[in-house]
Amino acid sequence: MALTDPLGDMLTRIRNGQRARKDSVLSPASKLRARVLDVLQREGYIRGYSEEEMGPAKGIRIELKYFEGQPAIKHVARVSKPGRRVYSGSQDLPRVMNGLGITIVSTPRGVLSDAEAREQNVGGEVLAEVF
Repeated sequence: MALTDPLGDMLTRIRNGQRARKDSVLSPASKLRARVLDVLQREGYIRGYSEEEMGPAKGIRIELKYFEGQPAIKHVARVSKPGRRVYSGSQDLPRVMNGLGITIVSTPRGVLSDAEAREQNVGGEVLAEVF
């Protein structure tokens, strides 16, 4: 069965893994997923990730992060979905929790956090919000 929203599937695996207090979760690999994980690692929401063999295809092992027993990611949600794409200019990017969280944006310069996109003055598709 083909996934209609692979990025949403990965975010759900992260959310479920943290609720179950797992050390890591496994997700199928893709370039977009790896770039989103780069942003999450840069911003300190996950410890890291590595590519791993998952049967005939490649997978990504995501190492979850906890702080004093609580998950580092309190909330993760997909904003732009296959049925309704959401785009935003550099100055109109949404702020999550008044700047305490991040918005992940797919821009012509790659996948960036909202702060990086504002700094580089580029907009794009709003993929997800995390805090």
